[in-house]
Amino acid sequence: MRPVRGRWRLPALLLGAALALPACAQPADDGWDARDRQMIDRALAELPTQRPGITDLYVLGFAGDGQEDVFRNEVMHLRQVAATRLGNGGRTLLLVNHPDSLGEDAPHPLATRASLRYALAGLGRAMDADEDILLLFATTHGSEDHELAAVLPPMIDEGITPAELREALDDAGIRHRVLVVSACFSGGFIRDLEGPDTLMITAASADRPSFGCGAEADLTYFGRAWLVDGLNATHDFIGAYDVATRGIADREREAGFEASLPQISIGSHISRRLQQWQATMEPGPPVPFTAPPVDP
Repeated sequence: MRPVRGRWRLPALLLGAALALPACAQPADDGWDARDRQMIDRALAELPTQRPGITDLYVLGFAGDGQEDVFRNEVMHLRQVAATRLGNGGRTLLLVNHPDSLGEDAPHPLATRASLRYALAGLGRAMDADEDILLLFATTHGSEDHELAAVLPPMIDEGITPAELREALDDAGIRHRVLVVSACFSGGFIRDLEGPDTLMITAASADRPSFGCGAEADLTYFGRAWLVDGLNATHDFIGAYDVATRGIADREREAGFEASLPQISIGSHISRRLQQWQATMEPGPPVPFTAPPVDP
């Protein structure tokens, strides 16, 4: 992904598209927060119930920058992987900044600081804190001062810091965490988010960009390497990271890019919880990636 400095940049062509959003579109403080809460509540109510005595995997996808399709594509694929490959029974919630999220055919709650906190709180109530695991996959642009972009002009333009994400997770009471941050400079999230019950994976080190976004891309380098190549090779998150890092290194070397140096932090207790989950689930078949159709 390209590095983003200061406020999140909006290409001129996309600005025109953003200004042509549906007539119902209003700024975030004009009712979008209420809309998102209602949609999150409905989605939570439709999740399969937690199964006592069984480790269930809950998944939250956060596609932060609605100025490019690539982030939306990744969380849509994440939902398929979770249901088919990881057998989570549909316990998945998506927050998606994209013009499609505003339409009537396939609306989604938007990816904002407030909706992220609200969704995590709801998932925390649905989960058994002693048994269940949360996989949070956040994909967006990242800044050198370690903020994740939450952008969908003209309604949303904000950043999410590691401390804000940690606070939201702690307040939600979610104990067992797999946190995957796909963004430039995302290694800067590790210090605030790591812990004994956390597996933390990032697409880049704290001082390096990652690659693969843009109007022509379907998936980022990391998204393809971990979500597709890695999790199709193994349903083990750490093993998928190993597959991903080898593939990313080869791809960056061939393109002549500076290495992004993906990072991993494995808490002292999380490996055993993940092993307990893996022992009770039967991995499904690999899930090939298919890009969503593009509107004419």
